[in-house]
Amino acid sequence: CYPRATFETTITRETINQFYLFNPRNLYQNFIVGVNGGDRPLFTYLGPLMPNLGNAVYSNTGAISPLFNDPDLQVIGLGSRIFLGGGIGYITWEGTQHFPLQKRLPNRTPIGPAATLALIGDAKQMQSKWVRGCYFKNHGPSIMLGVGIPLPVLNEKVVANCTIQDQDIVAPVVDFSIPRRVRPTFGLVSYAQLKSGRIKIEGKLVRSAPLASIFLSHQIALELKQWIEAGEFTLTESVAPIPMNRTFLPFLES
Repeated sequence: CYPRATFETTITRETINQFYLFNPRNLYQNFIVGVNGGDRPLFTYLGPLMPNLGNAVYSNTGAISPLFNDPDLQVIGLGSRIFLGGGIGYITWEGTQHFPLQKRLPNRTPIGPAATLALIGDAKQMQSKWVRGCYFKNHGPSIMLGVGIPLPVLNEKVVANCTIQDQDIVAPVVDFSIPRRVRPTFGLVSYAQLKSGRIKIEGKLVRSAPLASIFLSHQIALELKQWIEAGEFTLTESVAPIPMNRTFLPFLES
């Protein structure tokens, strides 16, 4: 093809042939809790962190999160059909920053950022309720995307994994006031503690709030359930497993 040097028009999803969303990193299997032990506000990718441990922000929905309910990714895999942005999508590969070798509890859930997924879906099916633009001060634009993954009940192990509770899973509390890639932590807290609205750090009660909407996550689960019951969405068997032996290689300056 030889495109014109200039071309001006207006496009919508109804006037173009293909319109799909490919997102190379979604659904972190756990993440961190951000706090600020310094003396000035910090504007981070988790949002504002107030000084002197003024607040704590976490970004995972806890026990309702799909990857906590399939910790070793035994039923979630390449080709799995999913709810994506209000339409139907698919898992295409492991996501960027995929780190399945993260340390894990006896229940196999990770104690920090672990597996991630790359997803694709037909954006013509998507709805603004489940795909929204946002902006993080000092960081730039981002996207808020609704994702739901149904888990086929193939055996008792799948059922057992899905009984996970917020008190059974933990996340590390990380101090963003330390300006280096690997930051110190204040230890681990459970998602039950985080969802209570207060966590205790060095004897101080700190307000906690989620970056992801727990309410909307439940709405996605209910909508996906309705699709399945109405026969509008069928579960699929994955065509290949997600690699679970990837190491994490940080970029090094030369």
